[in-house]
Amino acid sequence: MSVLDHFTWEELLEAMEREARKRKAPVYEFKKHITTPFRALVAVLLSSRTKDETTAAVTKRLFQRADSPEELLTLSEEELAKLIYPVGFYRVKARKLRELAKALIEQHAGEVPHTFEELTKLPGIGRKSANIVLAYAFGKNEIAVDTHVHRISNRLGIVSTTKPEETERALHALVPEELKIRLNRTFVAFGQTVCKPIKPLCEACPLTKACPKVGVKA
Repeated sequence: MSVLDHFTWEELLEAMEREARKRKAPVYEFKKHITTPFRALVAVLLSSRTKDETTAAVTKRLFQRADSPEELLTLSEEELAKLIYPVGFYRVKARKLRELAKALIEQHAGEVPHTFEELTKLPGIGRKSANIVLAYAFGKNEIAVDTHVHRISNRLGIVSTTKPEETERALHALVPEELKIRLNRTFVAFGQTVCKPIKPLCEACPLTKACPKVGVKA
């Protein structure tokens, strides 16, 4: 059983978005600050193991001081660490930010590359981060699979996978091309507010009657 037995992809995403916006999902505030490829790149690096509310506040503060690779390199590692605190592993990320800025200047003339291969060669940028940048900074139909996307896709019976990479491949085969960009943000927002990792709000979920609730303990 899958939730897609009862909803089209468009209906599914719309139902999830309505509920998540009603509950003011933090990811929507976070995405407001992602207005350039450089900002997207920095934000995804900072967001790892950090709540979106924290990342949103930190990126806003950081971009007031440094909004380009060149400006970023004018700040010392210690200054950056203070600016991005309290994101997770802020000292490590401060070092990675300087490495990232240097790589962009030396290898890409200060511009953010727009291919998966080039992005994943940058310091601190993995598969998920690269796909987020490609989708939201360059409008490419990529699917970024984080813990929310992986969990919810399995919980709704859309896929049956054990690894994020498997989920990514499965979703690429299932999701209509024009809806792929929406999927990450929608699933993250829904996962933050309704379909939580522990104690999901099934009684308030607009999908509850169609959801197989895979892995949800009664």
